[in-house]
Amino acid sequence: MTETAAGRPASPALRLSTAPGRWTVAATVLGSGMAALDATVVGIALPAIGREFHAGIASLQWVVNAYTLTLAGLLLLGGTLGDSYGRRKVFVIGTVWFALASLLCGIAPSVGVLIAARALQGVGGALLTPGSLAILQASFAEEDRMAAIGAWSGLGGVATAVGPFLGGWLIAAVSWRLVFFINLPLAVIVVAVSARHVPETKAPGPVPKLDIRGAACISGALAGITYGLIALSANSWGSVSVLLPLAVGLGLLGLFVWVEAREPEPMLPLAIFKSRQFSAANAVTFVVYAALGGLLFLVPTVLQVVHGYSPITAGSALLPVTFIMLALSSRSGALAARIGPRLQMTVGPLVIAASLALFTLISGSGDYLTAVLPGAVVFGFGVAIMVAPLTATALSAAPAEHAGVASAVNNDVARAASLIAVAVLPALAGITGDSYLHPAELAHGFKMAAWIAAVFCAAGGVLAGLTIRNPSKAKCAESTPQGFNCSLEAPPLRNPALRSLDPTVSTEEAR
Repeated sequence: MTETAAGRPASPALRLSTAPGRWTVAATVLGSGMAALDATVVGIALPAIGREFHAGIASLQWVVNAYTLTLAGLLLLGGTLGDSYGRRKVFVIGTVWFALASLLCGIAPSVGVLIAARALQGVGGALLTPGSLAILQASFAEEDRMAAIGAWSGLGGVATAVGPFLGGWLIAAVSWRLVFFINLPLAVIVVAVSARHVPETKAPGPVPKLDIRGAACISGALAGITYGLIALSANSWGSVSVLLPLAVGLGLLGLFVWVEAREPEPMLPLAIFKSRQFSAANAVTFVVYAALGGLLFLVPTVLQVVHGYSPITAGSALLPVTFIMLALSSRSGALAARIGPRLQMTVGPLVIAASLALFTLISGSGDYLTAVLPGAVVFGFGVAIMVAPLTATALSAAPAEHAGVASAVNNDVARAASLIAVAVLPALAGITGDSYLHPAELAHGFKMAAWIAAVFCAAGGVLAGLTIRNPSKAKCAESTPQGFNCSLEAPPLRNPALRSLDPTVSTEEAR
């Protein structure tokens, strides 16, 4: 697909029913799925990593959080780079970077090197993750966009759910190191498909300068907050090792907001938060993903340490989630397109909260059919109900020229929530030091963690019911041509004659 001088594609926007449209979805799913798969695979590998390197719970938290830290700290910059220099280009660069860092993880001789390599993986993830959604938002015709995002969330969820099963098999068959090497062939496929089928898009206008100060501030803020919360597992709230990094992190977070408000070309235009719908969607994202990230960090370890599951059995435990999300996520996106996002974004977190409460059964007998399967099934339904409308709402409520930044913000909020939850939930539940190696202590702590996560997730559903709004029929009628549905709050629809052009064209240009 060629581009005009303004950065818009000269050929019509993609349709999901065409081969180029399906190939584009496939490339974005494989790219973002590679990062999601890696995150879940690492979860199932944690006990094996801990045993090989004689690591405590704090080191295992850093194996997870070193990746999430750089990912969350640089997602906004990654979204800005994609909008400015080309979303496909940055997506491919991120995929290659991620693969090389995965290779370094696989050959790591110590837990310190592994943590450093995981941080490098996060940099690659920050480049490819926002690009995957932004490519869909900017490349597909508006009437196909919700379905494309639904397919992305459903198939991406499959990668997330398959990860523990695949990781468990690799760990049992050979070594935990193979869970990183698996990324190399996947990256080759993503690069090849992207080069051949994915259209290049970027925001119109001149390329802005990079907001280095903003990137440094947000990365330092997340690092300080995370370090302080992880230190809490071995120290009290009044300890200097907890309070000092927390204070530095919160100070840098405030400095980040100050810098972005004064930066001529910020990587996070604060004006996008003037949309109540955008701010509300991201608030719901934070609450729900904190609950999910914190608890799912513990589930694979509990199954292996408390109940003696093998890595492959523990990895297979959540396979029902795969099938439910594959069957329902795209339909969930289509339903939100007809009725609006509010109902699903309210009900979804409440269903997930019920599943997290059911997961408390794991701390008891550990029997799969009675203790694990009920929670997994309900969890799959809850995530399928919520993810597609939540993601689409966050993207559509921001100006179209900031598609990459909006995607990065939503991803960043989800990752930061998980980052903080992984750091703080084990300590709140009493899982500290090497207690994760002692079945009775881990089982008791996990039950407490599951209840905390369930309450937090339910609060996300209540928050969505109070803050998310469906667009009025009058607004849909005046902004939508006959025959199209208006499902989400978004910038006014462009002139129908220009519907075939890239959605990154501004409203003023279209008029």
